[in-house]
Amino acid sequence: MNNAKINRLKDKVFKYVGIFSSIIGIVILAIFIGFVIYMGIQRLSWDFMVQLPSRFAEESGIYTAWMGTIWIMVFTTLISFPLGVGAGIYLEEYGKNNMWSSFLEINISNLASVPSIIYGLLGLGVFVRMMDMGNSILAGALTLSLLILPIIIVSTREAIKAVPSSIRDASNALGASKWQTIWHQVLPASFGGILTGVILALSRAIGETAPLIVVGALVYVPFAPENPLDEFTVLPVQIYNWVSRPQEEFIINAAAAIIVLLGITFIMNGIAVYLRNKWQSKMEW
Repeated sequence: MNNAKINRLKDKVFKYVGIFSSIIGIVILAIFIGFVIYMGIQRLSWDFMVQLPSRFAEESGIYTAWMGTIWIMVFTTLISFPLGVGAGIYLEEYGKNNMWSSFLEINISNLASVPSIIYGLLGLGVFVRMMDMGNSILAGALTLSLLILPIIIVSTREAIKAVPSSIRDASNALGASKWQTIWHQVLPASFGGILTGVILALSRAIGETAPLIVVGALVYVPFAPENPLDEFTVLPVQIYNWVSRPQEEFIINAAAAIIVLLGITFIMNGIAVYLRNKWQSKMEW
């Protein structure tokens, strides 16, 4: 058997190993999701969505949890989107290729893999204690923004890097300034990829529990937040509280809350795919 046949055989083996691994992963994921839906669908109702938490499982709901989740995600988006995209634009378009930029690039990539509990401790020390924000929505949003900023910066840089240099050269040849080229040419061409990275980063943030527990997200909040300085709880914290209880009814409540959280995550990912495809088709047109 010559080298060409050996390489073709390796390609086929790798192909089928990849297909088999993908099928196993999808089947396991489907089993987990199916089990959660089987347990929680019986509890899922409008009353469950609008009721306040209670020590009685049949009377307990997730109103304060999903309202807190919405507040947290809105402020996390408002903080992380301009900072992350702006930093990515600067590093890719304005940053010089020197030792300092290499140092920043390495550290940003490393920060994307730091355990989330570390960001929780940082948020506790800086936002909760030093800045005296307390166990507020703003402190939680700032902590989650730190968590996802490296992801947004990296995805922004990769999206901008994918824009052909010929677009920049053509814009510069017509007399446009560097900022005009970035604003009118580079950003529109890369915005689909940037938006996808931002929404996927927010999808990670929405399921984080450890940093919010450290910052002070409460297990029981008897009211929905009304301003950024209110105390709060979120769906992951509420789920964690219910699954830690021995009663089966609370486990069923947790499964129903997981369905709601999965639904929010799937909607956000669906929006990311839709906007990316729409923007790409618009740019091709």
